[in-house]
Amino acid sequence: MSAMTLRLNPIRCTAHGLCADLLPERIELDEWGYPIIEAGEVPEELLSHARRAAKACPTRALILARQ
Repeated sequence: MSAMTLRLNPIRCTAHGLCADLLPERIELDEWGYPIIEAGEVPEELLSHARRAAKACPTRALILARQ
């Protein structure tokens, strides 16, 4: 299986912060509430949480994709 990574479309993001609530192991928020995503592949044990965070994004700005 290919490695999965999280990407952010900064134009679509409106700083709801839901992604950081659902995946605090990989996403933190900056001082304005925009996500800062840890670089690199998402570990297997966090993939289900990463999928949930991407699906929950109200603007679909968070994307879980194969590298």
